[in-house]
Amino acid sequence: MIKLSSKKIFKLLISLFLVVFFLWVFYSVAFRWFRLAEGRTNILFLGIPGGAHAGKDLTDTLIFFSIDHQTGDSLMFSLPRDIWIDSMRAKINTAYHYGGLDLAKAVTTEVLGQPINYAVLLDFGGFIKIVDVLGGVEIEVENAFDDYKYPIPGKENDNCDGDLEYQCRYEHLHFDAGWQLMDGEKALKYVRSRYAEGDEGTDFARARRQQRLLSAFVKKLFSFETFSHPSRISNLIGILKQGVKTDILPENYIGLAKLALKFDSQKLRTEVLDFFVSPPASAKYDYHWVLIPRKDWQEIHQHVLHLLSW
Repeated sequence: MIKLSSKKIFKLLISLFLVVFFLWVFYSVAFRWFRLAEGRTNILFLGIPGGAHAGKDLTDTLIFFSIDHQTGDSLMFSLPRDIWIDSMRAKINTAYHYGGLDLAKAVTTEVLGQPINYAVLLDFGGFIKIVDVLGGVEIEVENAFDDYKYPIPGKENDNCDGDLEYQCRYEHLHFDAGWQLMDGEKALKYVRSRYAEGDEGTDFARARRQQRLLSAFVKKLFSFETFSHPSRISNLIGILKQGVKTDILPENYIGLAKLALKFDSQKLRTEVLDFFVSPPASAKYDYHWVLIPRKDWQEIHQHVLHLLSW
């Protein structure tokens, strides 16, 4: 009898899962590779509140992910939600609200200078369920922080019995520094917090937290622990079928499977785009607090191109 090593069993389980997933979830699949952008596939991941949250279809999280088809090297970074888009006369986080996935992809291309081949959208409820199905994710909290203004869903218009500070509308969040195992709800609060005291209250600190979470999430998703639990796989499939919106077509799923097999979390690089400044409020930006390039869009395009060329 041939004995298989744990590593070979793990790879076999991954392959089996991918085959079962794409045969079960979708009725028929024709072979076609993902569209390429200079040998890469670029995907935009969007997170929206959904449900009963205020601004339920305003994008709270925007993440650019790119993978090289030959090497499996991948790059991921967050985009600040307050980037001003001149062509829309609005912030980038309103693009999905006004024009769905197509407009969100188009304006992201304006910002990054790179084509976006596909987009994937998930609401907060789906995110919480996925993290919980995985058994939580381990995240290293870089800096301890407090946020006294984390919004409580459904409390947006509560008059708080006349309290002029409307404290009943908010939850106090506290995170200690160091490694923590977070369930879905805690992980969502960790990445959504926008009003933390000190440096953690900036959009760029928030972007770093998002990337820490996404890196931990990807490692957990593709871990032996996940693929060795059939119930987790079945539950994940159910959540993805119901809670994900995407323009990835059925004929692309085999290509996705091939990319998934090439993906190596050790080759995933995360970056923060810190090329933005906040101009004074003015009529030009409808008196909103916005972010614009510190120099010009070309500087950002060149930097992204450099990151993709490593």
